[in-house]
Amino acid sequence: MRYSFHFRAIPFLATVLVVALGIALGQWQERRADFKIALQAKLVERGAAAPLIVGAKPVDAAQVEYHQVSVAGEFLPDWPLFLDNRPQDGKVGFYLLMPFKVAGSNMHVLVARGWVPRYNAEHDRLPEFSTPSGTVIVTGIAKTGMGKVMQLGDPAALKPKAILQNLTTDQFAAASKLEVQPFFIEQTAPAAPDDKLARNWPAPALGVEKHQGYAFQWYALATMALLFFLITGFRRGTK
Repeated sequence: MRYSFHFRAIPFLATVLVVALGIALGQWQERRADFKIALQAKLVERGAAAPLIVGAKPVDAAQVEYHQVSVAGEFLPDWPLFLDNRPQDGKVGFYLLMPFKVAGSNMHVLVARGWVPRYNAEHDRLPEFSTPSGTVIVTGIAKTGMGKVMQLGDPAALKPKAILQNLTTDQFAAASKLEVQPFFIEQTAPAAPDDKLARNWPAPALGVEKHQGYAFQWYALATMALLFFLITGFRRGTK
């Protein structure tokens, strides 16, 4: 008894396509994992560095992202903004954003001052919070964005005390007519005694293991397709 291999053109072409697709997608997931590993290293390195001083000169957002930064100036209390659908610890709430005028200049930076709970029974009621007056020094982490959530319906008009789903620095600059740095600051300090804002900001969700797992699945699919083609191609015969 012996085995012989029967070549089949159509299954061969299908196998080539599946193997090529599996390898290509596996490599893509590996590149995503490598990118996020490098980003993780950058987060650790920049988070441990001394704070950068933010001044009147426009800053390249990519150069400061994830760095600790420090800026002296004062809040513009008439321009609070509320990013909606930002839950914490199982509670619904807002991120409170407020423009901060850099001392001795017309430059501003949007500061994410912290998280505040919302009133469940009164959707449009704004939470209470306090704002320090005069010149203060704010420190925090520079971020190019505050995360995006699903936009339901038309976005609210961008004006003081607006409740928004998402916001970019460019949108704020256009609406407020203020000169604005192209990044946000997730404030970490200072915290006033009567400060009602929570500042346990979520860490970036990198998901390196997820990409590595997906890469393994795609490579496994390519391997199984090749094995299936080879195994089913053999036929048993007799001498």
